[in-house]
Amino acid sequence: MRHVAVVLILLAMSLFPSPSRAASDPAYRMRADQLLGILSAPGREENFFSTLFLDAVPIDRWRVVAAELRAAHGRPVAVGAVSRSSPTAGQVEIRYERATIGFSLVVAPEAPNPVVGLHVVGAKAMNDTPDKVAAEIAALPGATAFAVARLDDSGPSLIRAHRANARMAIASSFKLLILAEAARATAAGERHWTDVMPLGPKSFSGRLAEWPDQAPMTLHSLATAMIAESDNSAADTLLLALGRAKVDAMLSATGHADPASAMPVLTTAETFALKMPANRDLLARYAAASLDQRRLLLKDEAARLTAGQVDVGSVAEVPTAIGEAEWFASPRDMIGLLDWLRVHGGDALPIMAVNPGIPPADAKRWRYLGYKGGSEPGVMAINLLAQGQDGRWYAISASWNNPAARLDEGRFTALVTRLMNLLSDGGTTAARW
Repeated sequence: MRHVAVVLILLAMSLFPSPSRAASDPAYRMRADQLLGILSAPGREENFFSTLFLDAVPIDRWRVVAAELRAAHGRPVAVGAVSRSSPTAGQVEIRYERATIGFSLVVAPEAPNPVVGLHVVGAKAMNDTPDKVAAEIAALPGATAFAVARLDDSGPSLIRAHRANARMAIASSFKLLILAEAARATAAGERHWTDVMPLGPKSFSGRLAEWPDQAPMTLHSLATAMIAESDNSAADTLLLALGRAKVDAMLSATGHADPASAMPVLTTAETFALKMPANRDLLARYAAASLDQRRLLLKDEAARLTAGQVDVGSVAEVPTAIGEAEWFASPRDMIGLLDWLRVHGGDALPIMAVNPGIPPADAKRWRYLGYKGGSEPGVMAINLLAQGQDGRWYAISASWNNPAARLDEGRFTALVTRLMNLLSDGGTTAARW
């Protein structure tokens, strides 16, 4: 922790160096050119990175990152554009065989100007097309589904889809339903974003799980933690404070094709308590029950379905009951929810934009980008609401389920990011989509 703090201090110093200590353009360019070799093969890292950087990111760890980039994009072949935002900080493009990767590069202000900050900020595949991305998503192990839609006054219009109507586990994406109910209630004057709500019931993970019970929080702060951080305690607090029946009703209001199959909307504590080995009997009863029976079971067995009953370690490594104890929607359902939020979300839209969900350089292609995803072993979902620089609106929803194995979340995020980049490049003509 100490080393990370020091590196961040160096980063701040490099952004505002005094003229006498600022790195020269040749020094920055030298490090930018050397980045190609550092990414190409192991070796010479101690001559490129600062000691403090290597304390925070050891050479072995760095080499794993560089190897993963080569595995994903091929061999690095050339330095592309180099741009500086200050004498010591900027962005460097490295052209790989199959993609161009953008890096944020920060050097120390004094000679020999070792690198004190480096991270990936974006990737753009070479000669990419929607067909290529769709084929790669469809080929992932398990089950996948996605849809891309234009949004206008007549509603969503799909322009590319793969199993758009498939019922998929969506993990924390369900929190958009709670946000939609908060938006509806505040617009109707039933609630205000400044309303104070006591924290609780708390869930089993997330920042707020460590906060005091009944800590006073506003509706807005809970909603922001729920969406931007995917905080489970914030979600469970809001679901019950706003009213489960009202959140359930948002399924129909936003166009879910089969709302009864997705109700009742479970708290995160209930969902993972149902997955516990000790509650296999409850899970079997819940999976076989009608909607009314499911609601009654949650009430009658509430003591067995609390966060205190959840052993995170028992579900953290392998997919567990992702077809029974979950939240469910198709990509088309989620696009309907995103479009509802576009039209009716009001102050909920800035909350969705706090965490863009994709690399910053890719997110900056858009005038507005709202995101909520979700993941757990065997489940991943990504939902994006975007406004292009030309003012047009789009939505993407993609899900990946595999009950037999954990998922490569980075790979899935990269695939969806490629779709977003193709959209932002003006790729919505019939010839491309």
